[in-house]
Amino acid sequence: MSDMELREIGEDNSLLILDDDEPFRRRLARAMEKRGFNPTALESVAAGRAFCTATPPAYAVVDLRLEDGTGLDVVEVLREKRPDSRVVVLTGYGAIATAVAAVKIGATDYLSKPADATDITNALLAQPD
Repeated sequence: MSDMELREIGEDNSLLILDDDEPFRRRLARAMEKRGFNPTALESVAAGRAFCTATPPAYAVVDLRLEDGTGLDVVEVLREKRPDSRVVVLTGYGAIATAVAAVKIGATDYLSKPADATDITNALLAQPD
């Protein structure tokens, strides 16, 4: 185990996985379930926004580029509905400007694809410095 301090998942283990890559989404949902999360896997900005409005999750893994728009729109809705949620933004297009934008609107962390379940879990559960 690394020396990074990880928090407990906590009582609310709800996790939104928002990604339009279906095999990745399924694999990640299974892996996160094994780690103690209760994942809901969705593929569009519209579905993500609706889900975060109705039942804002404690955790979210959001792909930046989706077929119907940007995952940052979903992060904004989630931040509004549940300011304490922990959000990791994933992207295959690693750009500093995008990372800064993601963090400014409330992402907890930013990972470039391919990110695996361990990287994502560590980012979701990392203790703030």
